[in-house]
Amino acid sequence: MSARTGMLLVVSGPSGSGKTTLCRRLADAGEARYSISCTTRAPRPGEVNDRDYHFLTRGEFVGRLEAGEFLEHAVVHGHLYGSLKTEVLSHLAAGIDVVMDIDVQGAEQIRSCADPDIRRAAVDLFVMPPDNEELYARLSGRGTDSAETIALRMSNALEEMTHWGRYTYLLLSATREDDYAKLTALVTAERLRVSRISPA
Repeated sequence: MSARTGMLLVVSGPSGSGKTTLCRRLADAGEARYSISCTTRAPRPGEVNDRDYHFLTRGEFVGRLEAGEFLEHAVVHGHLYGSLKTEVLSHLAAGIDVVMDIDVQGAEQIRSCADPDIRRAAVDLFVMPPDNEELYARLSGRGTDSAETIALRMSNALEEMTHWGRYTYLLLSATREDDYAKLTALVTAERLRVSRISPA
């Protein structure tokens, strides 16, 4: 047997579900490479270009989109988001797992991707907040958004949560430690798939 190919772990969930924290922790532990998304929104306080996101102008984003550089892209809260092919494909071929924190639109594009390497690599997980009250508390607790922005994010989150049934796996969020334990259990199981073993 030869080494296995990489897994593409697609993680979605509404703002405040904890999905980004989970993805970052997995990457920080050396378990996967975090795919840094591109976005046209402005950085939030503390965010750093090329670490948290590749922050692009709308013109730059559209140019890259027209050049075919994105694996997936979507409009979220009026801003453009997308994942570059260069953040994913070479790592999968080298047997490196990649974790992507993307919305339901992007996840649908990954699921419908015609590339056989992506289809073999992809695993999708939806992170669901425990309840609406906790979700609102998490969104409000950031302290960086206006009441109007929080209301919009809450409305969009409730709509996004209706898509959980399209995913292979569902993680109902509890504590950070419990959530991370479940995520690492999923990663371990998926690494054991025979279909991920490269032909000798």
